[in-house]
Amino acid sequence: MLKQAEDFYEESKDIHYILKNISEDRLNTRTQFKSWSFTDIIRHLHVWNIAAYKSLEGKDMWEKFNNELQLFFKNGKKLSDFEKNFTKNINGKELIDAWQNTFTEVYEIFRKEEAKKRVKWVGPDMSVISSISARHMETWAHSQAIYDTLGKIRKNKDRILNIVIIGNNTFNWTYKVNKKEIPFKKPYLKLISPSGKIWEFNDHENSDKIEGLAEEFCQVVTQVRNIKDLNLKLNGKTSTEWMSIAQCFAGKASSPPPPGTRKCITK
Repeated sequence: MLKQAEDFYEESKDIHYILKNISEDRLNTRTQFKSWSFTDIIRHLHVWNIAAYKSLEGKDMWEKFNNELQLFFKNGKKLSDFEKNFTKNINGKELIDAWQNTFTEVYEIFRKEEAKKRVKWVGPDMSVISSISARHMETWAHSQAIYDTLGKIRKNKDRILNIVIIGNNTFNWTYKVNKKEIPFKKPYLKLISPSGKIWEFNDHENSDKIEGLAEEFCQVVTQVRNIKDLNLKLNGKTSTEWMSIAQCFAGKASSPPPPGTRKCITK
């Protein structure tokens, strides 16, 4: 079984447990992430979980989805317009149930797949293991805004290793999308997992290094926190620059949230 599929499933179940009994009015609560509501976030996750499922169904199913998406963009509409249209603008419990059904189906189909099999995506093709890891990363990152708004401190598990790996692997991408020269060497990473394990990446002899909690590294590379709001220890020019612009997701260059703007709201 593909472990990354199980990690995605467990992450999805955790946020579903929090949302399943929330009132429809509460689902319209605005978060600190671009003023998206809980509904906006779940709709977004739901649509792209469907997209991942279609990528495994075959080229024809994926291209049908992607052509519909590109037509919306060609007509000057936004991604949110596409997502509302694609889901027939369902809301509330109906949306939560649809999302739950889909993330379960995604788990079931991905867990049996070959890790190295190639699948289509909006950008370049990717492996099955990269695709489901990306779904885990997106679920983890977007749900942070919900945890923050509800004043809940998330208890992370070691499954965030998937996100650490994505963050480290997108070092070059971060510089490329920001039109900056890619440094010769990645900083050495020495991170503490939620269970207390030490996770190390890159050349340990490199004096340019990042040390601290793995979850804080994940928060930076997914842009759910500004590096200035965290306690990661940065040593060296490359470490400092990378953490100021880190972006582990596709698309155009995106700036991290300003300091102090993304945090757990305490009552």
